[in-house]
Amino acid sequence: MSALPDPVWPVVVLAVIQLVDGLLCLKPVPFIAQCFTDVRFPRRFWWVAAPIKFAAVVGLVAGIWVPYLGLITTIALVVYFIAAISMHIAARDFGRNLFVNASGMLVICIATLVFSFLV
Repeated sequence: MSALPDPVWPVVVLAVIQLVDGLLCLKPVPFIAQCFTDVRFPRRFWWVAAPIKFAAVVGLVAGIWVPYLGLITTIALVVYFIAAISMHIAARDFGRNLFVNASGMLVICIATLVFSFLV
């Protein structure tokens, strides 16, 4: 296991994805709002999505230089997307949001974890 990411580029790509996702969650664009609705995520908590995404960006970028921070942040994102998939399954939302968005992001996070920190 590596304390700092090597290679760094998967961590940077994941950070950029999280940044864009966070921006889309600030005032949720229609497809994200529909996703929140479909999984029955209470509207009063929609505001927390953007800060969580931005915190992940900070953790990933700072983790390029701060030992173990990128690793911890990547693990936290894996847990986040497992929770998201669980919410989709519990809501019986078996469409694009589950199979493309949440599952795709889980694969990207696991790949980043493996290739940048474990191999």
